[in-house]
Amino acid sequence: MQQHAWRASLLRFDANGRAVFERDGLLVTGPGPQGWRVIVAAGDHAALAPQYADVPTTDLRPCILAPGFVDLHVHYPQLDVIGSPAEGLLPWLEHYTFPAESRFADPAHAAAVAPVFLDELARNGVTTALVFASSHPASVDALFTEARRRGLRLITGKCLQDRHSPDGVRDATEQSLIDTEALIARWHGVDRLGYAITPRFAPSCSEAQLRGAGEIAARHPGVWIQSHVAENLDEIRWARELFPHSRSYLAIYEDHGLMRERAVYAHCIHFDADDRALMRQRHTAAAVCPTSNLFLGSGFFDFAAAEDAGFAHGLASDVGGGTSFSPFRTLLAAYEVSREGQTKPGLSLSASRLWWLHTAGAAAALGLEGVVGNLAPGCDADVLVLDPAATPLLARRTAQAQSLEELLMALIVLGDDRVVRRTLFAGGPGPKPARRRHADRRVAHCPRAASAGRRGARHPGFFAIFARWRAGPVRLDRHSRGRLARLPFPVFDLHTPGGPLAAGGAAARCVGVAPRCVRG
Repeated sequence: MQQHAWRASLLRFDANGRAVFERDGLLVTGPGPQGWRVIVAAGDHAALAPQYADVPTTDLRPCILAPGFVDLHVHYPQLDVIGSPAEGLLPWLEHYTFPAESRFADPAHAAAVAPVFLDELARNGVTTALVFASSHPASVDALFTEARRRGLRLITGKCLQDRHSPDGVRDATEQSLIDTEALIARWHGVDRLGYAITPRFAPSCSEAQLRGAGEIAARHPGVWIQSHVAENLDEIRWARELFPHSRSYLAIYEDHGLMRERAVYAHCIHFDADDRALMRQRHTAAAVCPTSNLFLGSGFFDFAAAEDAGFAHGLASDVGGGTSFSPFRTLLAAYEVSREGQTKPGLSLSASRLWWLHTAGAAAALGLEGVVGNLAPGCDADVLVLDPAATPLLARRTAQAQSLEELLMALIVLGDDRVVRRTLFAGGPGPKPARRRHADRRVAHCPRAASAGRRGARHPGFFAIFARWRAGPVRLDRHSRGRLARLPFPVFDLHTPGGPLAAGGAAARCVGVAPRCVRG
C-alpha cells in the first residue's frame, strides 16, 4: 500500500467543530498501523504539494473531498419496509417491521439482503454506521461478513426482545444472552467491526434480559450499547407501566447498567430536564432521526435543549422508519425540525453545524472522535468525492454561493445520492454510485417490476414502465418516440389507448413522472 494524493476542494473540521474549507486543497493518504488507509496530510495545495511532490496525485477538481457520513442509527432488516404506512410507531412495528424481520432467521435471506443494504450506504456516502440487526444471530454474521469484505466501519448487534414480540422475532432470555456473548467474541474488534449490545427497546425486554445485558456491558466496556427511548408517547406510557419503579423511560436503562460512554439511544424526543442531565452525566449520546420522526408522527427532537444540556447527539437515517438512506435528506429534515418553534424552542442550525452532526459530531457521539468523520491526519481515510454540479439546478445554485454556509446549504437542500461521485473506504474501495437517470432509478424498484419477465429483468426500470398495464390514452412527443425506438428490447402498445404510459395508468403512477421524462 503506497501513499496517494488527491487534489480538490477540501471540507474538514477543526478541534472545535468549526468547518475548514480549502478551495484548492490536497489530501494525502497512506498505510496506517492497523492495515488500512489513514489520512497523512490535508490542507492547502500550494502549502503541501512541495512536501509530497513524489506522491502520485489524482486531480479531482472541481469536486469536493469530504469526510464520509456517520449514520448513528439504521435498521438493516428494515430495508424492505421503507415507506410502509401506519397510524404510528406501534402499529407500524406490528404490521410491517416484525414480519419483515422474522425472515432473517434464514441465513440465506440475511446474506442476500446484506450487500443490498451496504450498497445503499455506500451509494449515499455513509462510511460508518451503527446498525440494528434482527434478533437472529445469522443476521449479525451476514452483515459483519459483508462489511468486513468491503472494508466498512460498522457496528451492529442482535436485537434482544424476549417479550411483547411475535413468534419469529421473540428470543429466549438465557439463549439471547449466550448468543450475545458469542457474537462479541467472534466479531468485536475484527478489522473495522464493532459489536453493540442491542436491547430493542425496554418494553420488548424482560427485567432479566435487561439485567443480563447490563452485566455483559460491564464485562465488555469496549463494546457499544444501542437502543430506542422516548420516541412515541404511547410507547413511553407502556414502558412506565412495565417498569413502574424507574423514574422515567430513560432511567430504565440507567437502572439496568446500560448508560455509559459508547451508549447511543435513538430518538430521545420526549425528555425532561432530568433525562437530559442524565445523558450528559453518563456521557451517553442521542441518535436524532428526523425523517423517521416526521414519517411516523413521533415528535420533534429539541436541538436547543440538547445544546443547552450539553449531551452528545448526532444524526441518523433510521431506515426503515426513516424515509431515505441519503444524508442530504436527513440533514434537511434536521434543519426543518430544529427550526420548528411552536412545540419547543426553535433553533436555526447552520449548514456547517448540521454537516458536523452527521460526520465528526456523530463520530464523537460514538467515541470515535479522531478516528472517523473527519479528514484530519491520523483519521481513517473514509472519503467522499462530492460533485457540486451533479444536477443542473444544483450547479446553478452552487456557482452562485458566496460563502461556505451557502455552498453547504445548497448541497443539503438540493443534493441527493447523485452528488456522491465516489465513496472511498479506508479498508477498501467502495462501489462507484450508479449514474442513472432519476426516473429510471425510481422505477427500478417498482413492486411490479419483479414480474416483468426474464427478458425484461435485464432492464428492470424500463420494463416496469412498459409492462402491459391497463391505462388510458397517451401521446408521446418526438423525442420520447426516438428514445423508445432505440431500446434494446421490443416495446408494444405504447401509442394506443390503454398503453402502459397512458396518463393516470399504473405505470405512470408508479413512476410519478410524465412520459417525456422517461429516458435511457
